[in-house]
Amino acid sequence: MTIKKNTGLNVLYIPHGGGPLPLLDHKGHLELIEFLKEIPEQLEPPDAIIIVSAHWEQSIPTLTASASPPLIYDYYGFAPEAYEIDYPAPGAPRIAEKLLSILEQHKIHAQLDKRWGFDHGMFVPLKLMYPDARIPCIQLSLINGLDPLQHIKLGCALRALRDEKILVLGSGFSFHNMKTFGETGKDPKNIEFDQWLVKTMTDPLLSPSDRQDRLVNWENAPHARYCHPREEHLLPLHVCYGITEMPARLVFHGSVLGKKSCAFLWQ
Repeated sequence: MTIKKNTGLNVLYIPHGGGPLPLLDHKGHLELIEFLKEIPEQLEPPDAIIIVSAHWEQSIPTLTASASPPLIYDYYGFAPEAYEIDYPAPGAPRIAEKLLSILEQHKIHAQLDKRWGFDHGMFVPLKLMYPDARIPCIQLSLINGLDPLQHIKLGCALRALRDEKILVLGSGFSFHNMKTFGETGKDPKNIEFDQWLVKTMTDPLLSPSDRQDRLVNWENAPHARYCHPREEHLLPLHVCYGITEMPARLVFHGSVLGKKSCAFLWQ
């Protein structure tokens, strides 16, 4: 089953970079910084943003439900200015309650959290994309266990939002082997997995069932566990795909911290 293209719901999976570095003009992030600043021109202006961040996992899907969530500086070892970043985006408690109801209707037990804040998977990219911080935002957690199919089904439930002017932002990283970031020279393992991922997400000749099978069994991709020793940065992509079950458009294909990385858009 697929949904029709519309002028409301936009779905975007992005690399959010290394900690706060995109906001510190780090030279290894220049291509990503440019992309994040420019991508809103390709999007329907959203009334709200739902962020699926790689940096929040819960036993069941959990939604931020505060009217003014705090920022969580969930990184360490950076310059003092990294801990002074401000992004006072409002929360959206009513939309969070609506999402909770939608998930429960799809037999996905979920919960609200009125104390949790926005992590750097949210505020780093959004400060570049929408610097005025006026758009109400909600974070949706990943699910402990990191089961790929479970996250695709989570996305399927969000299809109920297809007529809303909402941006669903999958904030992760298509390559996330932290030990290899910053290495010089080409990385054949990174490149081969990247090619597999781009084909998986964009090839119009793949059927929805074949595309889902590739995503569910992503560990069979070339050098999968080299590129993702742990898959939390990949799974926001599964949620995004579950919303549409359609091929994506490749909107970023550049270098981040010396590694090939990509972003995908569904409209």
